[in-house]
Amino acid sequence: MHYRAVFKCIAGCPGEYDLEEAIYRCPTCGDLLEVVHDVRALAERSADEWKRLFDDRYKRTEWPYGSAVWGKKEWVCPGVRNENIVSMDEGGTNLMWAERFGSQLGMDELWIKMCGQSHTGSFKDLGMTVLVSIVRQMIADGKSVRAVACASTGDTSASLAAYAAAADIPSIVILPRGKVSTAQLVQPIANGALVLSLDTDFDGCMAIVQRLSVEEGVYLANSMNSLRLEGQKTVGIEIVQQFDWSVPDVIIIPGGNLGNVSALGAGFDLMETLGLITKKPRIVVAQAAAANPLYLAYKNDWQFQPITAKPTLASAIQIGNPVSVKKAIRTLQKYNGIVEQATESELADASARADRTGMFNCPHTGVALAALIKLRERQQIGPRERVVVISTANGLKFTDFKVAYHSGTLAGVNSRLGNKPVELPNDYDAVRRAVDQASKVEATR
Repeated sequence: MHYRAVFKCIAGCPGEYDLEEAIYRCPTCGDLLEVVHDVRALAERSADEWKRLFDDRYKRTEWPYGSAVWGKKEWVCPGVRNENIVSMDEGGTNLMWAERFGSQLGMDELWIKMCGQSHTGSFKDLGMTVLVSIVRQMIADGKSVRAVACASTGDTSASLAAYAAAADIPSIVILPRGKVSTAQLVQPIANGALVLSLDTDFDGCMAIVQRLSVEEGVYLANSMNSLRLEGQKTVGIEIVQQFDWSVPDVIIIPGGNLGNVSALGAGFDLMETLGLITKKPRIVVAQAAAANPLYLAYKNDWQFQPITAKPTLASAIQIGNPVSVKKAIRTLQKYNGIVEQATESELADASARADRTGMFNCPHTGVALAALIKLRERQQIGPRERVVVISTANGLKFTDFKVAYHSGTLAGVNSRLGNKPVELPNDYDAVRRAVDQASKVEATR
């Protein structure tokens, strides 16, 4: 069976464009493009046949189908040849039952999708494997690509640098100076990328990289390139697959540049169209109050205005003018969406509270958890609903955030759950007294 996918304008302008063409916006209206699949061809295989195929491939060793992205190749990027795929077994991450934390919130089924367990420690790998594979095929087919470039608040640059290094393709990453964690900064450096640290914020970096991508041979790797979203949409498909093809009631996802929101909806759209599911989840987007343009639009009947994002501990979503906002709003309107925000104290305390139940969350997951707490308090999420929070990155990328929280040095944050180490002399009696004191404190909780 021959499957096909092309770029088309999200506004409906006529015309279609090959996925190997370096094009990011509609030549007619300037709006973003999206990948459109030949659904009629896909529908010639039944829903049950698709489920069996995806289940048979899931986490196996036959190249490249063990990847949770490429195991769904026909739905993602059917035209890329297997020899050009650049994969590091992305996806297949833990869907963790957060039993204790959910119990504290009066919930039976709270699940955390641990995307930070992927190769470079974030969900960005799901999309980058697709984009870099297409670039590798473009080069194999004789097209000139000197480098692949992105603007980033940390995770995108790490993912691009790793996948480009594996494919032997030069990469350029443009970062806002002083606004990414040390761990995020060192990842692209270690993978050999050209790292440019600018005196601006993410929106400033994005403006620069869009200009740079006009240069001949520089290929854009940000999420305005909808190839990325084709890989990212598999997270929703995988969640349903992990629930034995059952759809959760609510999915909560942190939102920055907002490509992940429309990607999530695209996965559910395709499953519904092909008959694998018969209901939709409600999608909730969580934003930091310091960088909340989508939240403000939600409160203003979806009338969007860009803002200047203020500094936030959730640095990866410190974005005031998200590129994919139109796609995100369209998705939220279709999925009965909610947008909630979290202050710096709320996100930090939510992350620490979840950590006390065995997690180790990034601050962006803290934003999503804080939104969950608010929605539960307002009864907008019910106690029997199955809720999935998408944890976008590994907490080990943000140890400075953790250390500062527990030492009480985060500006403007009270650190209600701070847990400092107790420094003692080398004396048994002192240790015994400390243990006894800790036991008394625990007993009062």
